[in-house]
Amino acid sequence: MDEFFDIPTLIVIGVAIFVLFRLRQVLGTRIGHERPPVDPARTDAAPETKAADNVLTLKPRTERTSDDELRDRKLAAEVEQLAHGDAAIADGFNAIAGADPSFSPKAFLEGAKAAYEMVLTAFAQGDRKTLRNLLEKDVYDGFEHAMAERDDRGEKVDFTVVGLPKVEISHAGLDKRNALVTVQFHAEVVTATHAKDGTLIDGTPDQIKAIADEWTFARNPKSRDPNWKLVATNQLD
Repeated sequence: MDEFFDIPTLIVIGVAIFVLFRLRQVLGTRIGHERPPVDPARTDAAPETKAADNVLTLKPRTERTSDDELRDRKLAAEVEQLAHGDAAIADGFNAIAGADPSFSPKAFLEGAKAAYEMVLTAFAQGDRKTLRNLLEKDVYDGFEHAMAERDDRGEKVDFTVVGLPKVEISHAGLDKRNALVTVQFHAEVVTATHAKDGTLIDGTPDQIKAIADEWTFARNPKSRDPNWKLVATNQLD
Protein backbone atom coordinates (compact mmCIF):
# COMPACT_ATOMS: atom_id res chain seq x y z
CA MET A 1 0.00 0.00 0.00
CA ASP A 2 2.87 2.33 0.82
CA GLU A 3 4.42 1.56 -2.57
CA PHE A 4 1.31 2.87 -4.35
CA PHE A 5 1.79 6.34 -2.93
CA ASP A 6 5.45 6.66 -3.62
CA ILE A 7 6.77 10.07 -4.68
CA PRO A 8 7.06 9.41 -8.48
CA THR A 9 3.44 8.28 -8.62
CA LEU A 10 2.24 11.38 -6.82
CA ILE A 11 4.19 13.57 -9.24
CA VAL A 12 2.55 11.88 -12.27
CA ILE A 13 -0.91 12.28 -10.77
CA GLY A 14 -0.25 15.97 -10.07
CA VAL A 15 0.90 16.59 -13.64
CA ALA A 16 -2.19 14.88 -15.05
CA ILE A 17 -4.51 16.98 -12.89
CA PHE A 18 -2.70 20.19 -13.98
CA VAL A 19 -2.98 19.28 -17.70
CA LEU A 20 -6.72 18.54 -17.41
CA PHE A 21 -7.26 21.85 -15.60
CA ARG A 22 -5.48 23.80 -18.35
CA LEU A 23 -7.41 22.03 -21.12
CA ARG A 24 -10.68 22.94 -19.40
CA GLN A 25 -9.65 26.60 -19.27
CA VAL A 26 -8.63 26.69 -22.96
CA LEU A 27 -11.44 24.60 -24.50
CA GLY A 28 -14.27 25.32 -22.07
CA THR A 29 -17.21 23.02 -21.64
CA ARG A 30 -20.33 22.29 -23.73
CA ILE A 31 -23.56 23.16 -22.02
CA GLY A 32 -25.97 22.34 -24.87
CA HIS A 33 -26.40 25.84 -26.50
CA GLU A 34 -23.26 26.07 -28.59
CA ARG A 35 -23.48 26.54 -32.39
CA PRO A 36 -22.52 23.47 -34.41
CA PRO A 37 -19.16 23.70 -36.11
CA VAL A 38 -19.14 25.02 -39.68
CA ASP A 39 -18.13 22.57 -42.34
CA PRO A 40 -15.58 24.41 -44.53
CA ALA A 41 -16.42 22.14 -47.45
CA ARG A 42 -20.00 23.45 -47.64
CA THR A 43 -20.44 26.23 -50.20
CA ASP A 44 -23.78 27.30 -48.76
CA ALA A 45 -22.43 28.01 -45.31
CA ALA A 46 -23.37 31.59 -44.39
CA PRO A 47 -20.82 33.83 -42.69
CA GLU A 48 -21.48 34.43 -39.01
CA THR A 49 -22.94 37.80 -38.20
CA LYS A 50 -21.76 39.72 -35.19
CA ALA A 51 -25.05 41.15 -34.02
CA ALA A 52 -28.03 39.64 -35.84
CA ASP A 53 -30.43 41.01 -33.28
CA ASN A 54 -29.41 44.57 -34.18
CA VAL A 55 -30.17 44.27 -37.91
CA LEU A 56 -33.09 46.52 -39.00
CA THR A 57 -35.41 45.51 -41.85
CA LEU A 58 -36.29 48.54 -44.00
CA LYS A 59 -39.96 48.77 -44.96
CA PRO A 60 -41.12 50.38 -48.22
CA ARG A 61 -42.12 54.02 -47.87
CA THR A 62 -45.84 54.51 -47.63
CA GLU A 63 -45.84 58.19 -46.68
CA ARG A 64 -47.54 60.51 -49.13
CA THR A 65 -45.36 63.24 -50.57
CA SER A 66 -46.25 66.84 -51.30
CA ASP A 67 -46.26 65.95 -55.03
CA ASP A 68 -48.90 63.27 -54.40
CA GLU A 69 -51.09 65.71 -52.52
CA LEU A 70 -50.67 68.38 -55.21
CA ARG A 71 -51.62 65.88 -57.92
CA ASP A 72 -54.72 64.82 -55.99
CA ARG A 73 -55.85 68.42 -55.52
CA LYS A 74 -55.28 69.16 -59.21
CA LEU A 75 -57.27 66.08 -60.24
CA ALA A 76 -60.13 66.95 -57.89
CA ALA A 77 -60.34 70.47 -59.31
CA GLU A 78 -60.36 69.22 -62.90
CA VAL A 79 -62.99 66.58 -62.13
CA GLU A 80 -65.24 69.19 -60.55
CA GLN A 81 -64.75 71.56 -63.47
CA LEU A 82 -65.23 69.11 -66.34
CA ALA A 83 -67.80 66.68 -64.91
CA HIS A 84 -70.34 69.54 -64.65
CA GLY A 85 -71.98 67.96 -61.63
CA ASP A 86 -72.44 64.56 -63.33
CA ALA A 87 -71.50 61.95 -60.70
CA ALA A 88 -71.09 59.19 -63.30
CA ILE A 89 -68.53 61.22 -65.26
CA ALA A 90 -66.70 62.19 -62.06
CA ASP A 91 -66.52 58.54 -61.02
CA GLY A 92 -65.26 57.66 -64.49
CA PHE A 93 -62.49 60.27 -64.30
CA ASN A 94 -61.39 58.94 -60.90
CA ALA A 95 -61.47 55.34 -62.12
CA ILE A 96 -59.23 56.20 -65.08
CA ALA A 97 -56.86 58.16 -62.83
CA GLY A 98 -56.73 55.18 -60.48
CA ALA A 99 -55.59 52.94 -63.33
CA ASP A 100 -53.31 55.60 -64.83
CA PRO A 101 -52.00 58.20 -62.32
CA SER A 102 -50.78 60.39 -65.21
CA PHE A 103 -54.34 60.93 -66.47
CA SER A 104 -55.53 64.54 -66.47
CA PRO A 105 -59.10 65.31 -67.65
CA LYS A 106 -58.05 68.82 -68.67
CA ALA A 107 -55.02 67.66 -70.66
CA PHE A 108 -57.11 64.94 -72.29
CA LEU A 109 -59.76 67.43 -73.39
CA GLU A 110 -57.16 69.74 -74.91
CA GLY A 111 -55.69 66.78 -76.79
CA ALA A 112 -59.15 65.72 -77.97
CA LYS A 113 -59.79 69.19 -79.40
CA ALA A 114 -56.52 69.05 -81.33
CA ALA A 115 -57.31 65.53 -82.55
CA TYR A 116 -60.77 66.60 -83.74
CA GLU A 117 -59.35 69.34 -85.94
CA MET A 118 -56.53 67.11 -87.20
CA VAL A 119 -58.88 64.27 -88.16
CA LEU A 120 -61.38 66.48 -89.99
CA THR A 121 -58.62 68.32 -91.84
CA ALA A 122 -56.78 65.10 -92.74
CA PHE A 123 -60.02 63.56 -94.00
CA ALA A 124 -60.73 66.56 -96.21
CA GLN A 125 -57.19 66.46 -97.62
CA GLY A 126 -57.08 62.67 -97.99
CA ASP A 127 -54.14 62.45 -95.58
CA ARG A 128 -54.24 58.74 -94.85
CA LYS A 129 -50.96 58.66 -92.90
CA THR A 130 -52.23 61.08 -90.27
CA LEU A 131 -55.54 59.25 -90.01
CA ARG A 132 -53.85 55.87 -89.42
CA ASN A 133 -52.05 57.32 -86.42
CA LEU A 134 -55.22 58.75 -84.88
CA LEU A 135 -57.94 56.22 -85.69
CA GLU A 136 -58.65 52.70 -84.57
CA LYS A 137 -58.70 50.27 -87.50
CA ASP A 138 -62.47 49.94 -87.90
CA VAL A 139 -62.94 53.70 -87.84
CA TYR A 140 -60.07 54.20 -90.27
CA ASP A 141 -61.60 51.69 -92.67
CA GLY A 142 -64.80 53.75 -92.76
CA PHE A 143 -62.88 56.97 -93.46
CA GLU A 144 -60.79 55.21 -96.09
CA HIS A 145 -63.88 53.95 -97.89
CA ALA A 146 -65.35 57.46 -98.05
CA MET A 147 -62.07 58.96 -99.29
CA ALA A 148 -61.68 56.27 -101.95
CA GLU A 149 -65.17 56.97 -103.31
CA ARG A 150 -64.45 60.69 -103.33
CA ASP A 151 -61.18 60.13 -105.17
CA ASP A 152 -62.96 57.99 -107.77
CA ARG A 153 -65.32 60.88 -108.45
CA GLY A 154 -62.42 63.32 -108.66
CA GLU A 155 -63.85 65.61 -105.98
CA LYS A 156 -61.83 68.07 -103.92
CA VAL A 157 -62.72 69.41 -100.48
CA ASP A 158 -61.72 72.72 -98.95
CA PHE A 159 -62.13 72.61 -95.20
CA THR A 160 -61.25 74.90 -92.28
CA VAL A 161 -62.15 74.70 -88.61
CA VAL A 162 -63.05 78.24 -87.55
CA GLY A 163 -63.70 77.49 -83.88
CA LEU A 164 -64.99 75.12 -81.24
CA PRO A 165 -67.53 77.12 -79.22
CA LYS A 166 -68.61 74.14 -77.15
CA VAL A 167 -66.72 70.97 -76.25
CA GLU A 168 -67.70 68.79 -73.32
CA ILE A 169 -67.21 65.26 -72.06
CA SER A 170 -70.38 63.16 -72.00
CA HIS A 171 -68.96 59.86 -70.70
CA ALA A 172 -65.82 58.55 -69.00
CA GLY A 173 -64.89 55.20 -67.52
CA LEU A 174 -63.10 51.88 -67.82
CA ASP A 175 -64.14 48.79 -69.71
CA LYS A 176 -62.37 45.43 -69.41
CA ARG A 177 -58.96 46.81 -70.39
CA ASN A 178 -59.36 50.29 -71.87
CA ALA A 179 -60.11 53.76 -70.62
CA LEU A 180 -62.94 55.28 -72.66
CA VAL A 181 -63.88 58.95 -72.90
CA THR A 182 -66.66 60.32 -75.10
CA VAL A 183 -66.60 63.95 -76.18
CA GLN A 184 -69.24 66.11 -77.84
CA PHE A 185 -67.84 68.67 -80.27
CA HIS A 186 -69.83 71.67 -81.47
CA ALA A 187 -67.75 73.26 -84.21
CA GLU A 188 -67.90 76.13 -86.63
CA VAL A 189 -66.36 75.26 -89.98
CA VAL A 190 -66.06 76.44 -93.55
CA THR A 191 -66.37 73.61 -96.05
CA ALA A 192 -66.82 73.41 -99.80
CA THR A 193 -66.74 70.37 -102.08
CA HIS A 194 -65.90 70.83 -105.75
CA ALA A 195 -66.47 68.40 -108.60
CA LYS A 196 -63.70 67.27 -110.91
CA ASP A 197 -64.39 70.21 -113.24
CA GLY A 198 -64.30 72.70 -110.33
CA THR A 199 -68.05 73.09 -109.95
CA LEU A 200 -69.21 73.67 -106.38
CA ILE A 201 -71.40 70.74 -105.42
CA ASP A 202 -71.67 71.10 -101.62
CA GLY A 203 -71.08 73.75 -98.97
CA THR A 204 -70.11 77.37 -99.40
CA PRO A 205 -66.51 78.63 -99.36
CA ASP A 206 -67.41 81.95 -97.70
CA GLN A 207 -69.99 80.89 -95.12
CA ILE A 208 -69.52 79.43 -91.65
CA LYS A 209 -71.42 76.24 -90.95
CA ALA A 210 -72.20 74.69 -87.55
CA ILE A 211 -71.63 70.96 -87.12
CA ALA A 212 -71.81 68.65 -84.09
CA ASP A 213 -70.17 65.29 -83.50
CA GLU A 214 -69.79 62.84 -80.65
CA TRP A 215 -66.52 60.91 -80.66
CA THR A 216 -65.22 58.22 -78.33
CA PHE A 217 -61.51 57.86 -77.60
CA ALA A 218 -59.82 54.84 -76.03
CA ARG A 219 -56.47 53.97 -74.51
CA ASN A 220 -55.06 51.04 -72.55
CA PRO A 221 -53.91 52.62 -69.24
CA LYS A 222 -51.18 49.98 -68.91
CA SER A 223 -49.68 50.81 -72.30
CA ARG A 224 -46.49 52.82 -72.62
CA ASP A 225 -48.05 54.60 -75.61
CA PRO A 226 -49.59 57.81 -74.21
CA ASN A 227 -51.77 58.42 -77.28
CA TRP A 228 -55.53 57.92 -77.38
CA LYS A 229 -57.24 56.62 -80.51
CA LEU A 230 -60.64 57.41 -81.95
CA VAL A 231 -62.76 54.26 -81.71
CA ALA A 232 -66.27 55.51 -82.54
CA THR A 233 -67.91 58.49 -84.25
CA ASN A 234 -71.49 59.75 -84.27
CA GLN A 235 -72.90 62.82 -86.01
CA LEU A 236 -75.28 64.76 -83.78
CA ASP A 237 -78.40 66.48 -85.05
